[in-house]
Amino acid sequence: MECFVGIDTSQERLDVYVEPTQEQFSHRNDDTGIAELVKRLKALSPTLVVIEATGKLEIPFMNGALEACLPVVVTNPQRIRDFARSVGQSAKTDTLDARIIAQFAEKVRPELKSLPDHDQQKLVELVVRRDQIVAMLAAETHRLHRVSPFMRTEIQQDVAYLMSRLNEISERVQQLVRNHPVWKERRRLLESVPGVGPATSACILACLPELGRCSNRQIAALVGVAPFNADSGTRKGQRFIRGGRSRVRKALYMATLVALRYNPVLTAFYTRLITAGKRKKVALVACMRKLVVILNTMIRHQQPWRTQTAMQT
Repeated sequence: MECFVGIDTSQERLDVYVEPTQEQFSHRNDDTGIAELVKRLKALSPTLVVIEATGKLEIPFMNGALEACLPVVVTNPQRIRDFARSVGQSAKTDTLDARIIAQFAEKVRPELKSLPDHDQQKLVELVVRRDQIVAMLAAETHRLHRVSPFMRTEIQQDVAYLMSRLNEISERVQQLVRNHPVWKERRRLLESVPGVGPATSACILACLPELGRCSNRQIAALVGVAPFNADSGTRKGQRFIRGGRSRVRKALYMATLVALRYNPVLTAFYTRLITAGKRKKVALVACMRKLVVILNTMIRHQQPWRTQTAMQT
């Protein structure tokens, strides 16, 4: 008999619900509790275990499940909320959430994907921390123009400290990539594209590991730059983008702005769209999509940037 497990995560405990047996139990969200839960799930031989992405609280369980070779899927909480609304579930408790996740696992059966290993998790955390420091630097720099000379000295000290931390984090990111044979080669390919620098390549390596393993349409949808139709009957609605991985999309946006100045393929593509009457934002998103498609093709075929090849992509 097939068995589906839903896990609701909190800082203190992991609430578990099993379909179709309707068994429910909980374990503490610490090393001991996770080891007990993994052992218990192994005995059940589940078809699928689904857990929400909950602000990194799910990572310790993910690591334990990875070592135990459990079929675990980490899913977007929005998909669970949408599923709960579709079945008329309005009430919310930890136990009810675990049950809804188990039902989602049974009915939807999300695709099983490989979980990130320890190196991938480290790279993601470093990239996220770098982005946080960049945001703090921007905030402090903006404050410099609105404060008295007395406070300006204080803020300048903070800016200097944040700059030193930014350089240190950036170097740790690059060192981690240099020491990883697969990432090292992929970075070389990615940065051969005019407009793609170390920060963008590190973000893609960390947050878009599917690059080169998906179709061009799928990779564009993962990033959130694939246009979706909004048609109904005879009405042809305006196409729009939605969802996707915002961190990769932001990095891709900055890379595209640079590429529009230095990348002949994207410059020509953007000019052609503007000449055809496209709005600038629409043309920019189209260039972002073309860039990620080019990167996807390069990684898939393990080929560096070639202008003529990119023009055909």
